[in-house]
Amino acid sequence: MDEAPHVLIVDDDTRIRDLLRNFLRRHGFRVSTASDAADARARMHALVFDALVLDIMMPGEDGLSLTRSLRETNANVPILLLSALGETSDRIAGLTAGCDDYLPKPFDPEELLLRLKALLRRHRPQDRPPHDARQLQLGAYTLDAVTGELRRDGALLKLTGREREILRLLARRAGEPVPREELLAPAGGGAPRTVDVEIARLRRKVEDDPANPKLIRTVRGRGYMLNTTPAPGESARNQ
Repeated sequence: MDEAPHVLIVDDDTRIRDLLRNFLRRHGFRVSTASDAADARARMHALVFDALVLDIMMPGEDGLSLTRSLRETNANVPILLLSALGETSDRIAGLTAGCDDYLPKPFDPEELLLRLKALLRRHRPQDRPPHDARQLQLGAYTLDAVTGELRRDGALLKLTGREREILRLLARRAGEPVPREELLAPAGGGAPRTVDVEIARLRRKVEDDPANPKLIRTVRGRGYMLNTTPAPGESARNQ
């Protein structure tokens, strides 16, 4: 039997830490807690976690800064941000920092549980085809169509969980447009603008010229398409 997922909850509010720790433990999770970013870093140095639940508004280093720092060091652990700030601009700020999901306060613990399980499903795929059947060559890049991991010349690129999931969905229908609506779930739901934010962020990481994308193309009125044969110097006709 697989070991229970280990989640780190980072929040300066003792009541919320205790509530989530007890609730998630009742649902089969192993749970550790931290009161601030420094405490979280110390725990992550000593232990490996399957997911992080971070509050944005914390004294000292906030959740956005911690998320950005983790992504810069190629930490691929799924991150769920919590915040009393529920405006669209705040959600976009969290996604841009590199979180995988965003839940405004106050929230129902049941919803957090469902979101957390969804993150873990996306990051722990159960059915894997043979290695040679899951590799997709994209010019100088190699994409693992199951995990969403992307490499260039053998070097692993730093991608968030959301970005990897979007690449996985695009890879399943490589060469065909995927409607934006189908990409909303891995992009965190909400308005279609959320998908555009994730795609723009991906392009900045994988395109030589993000303004003229060759790998992730826009097909007007139909969605986005993963181009498996980007030709050098090709114009972005669909952009």
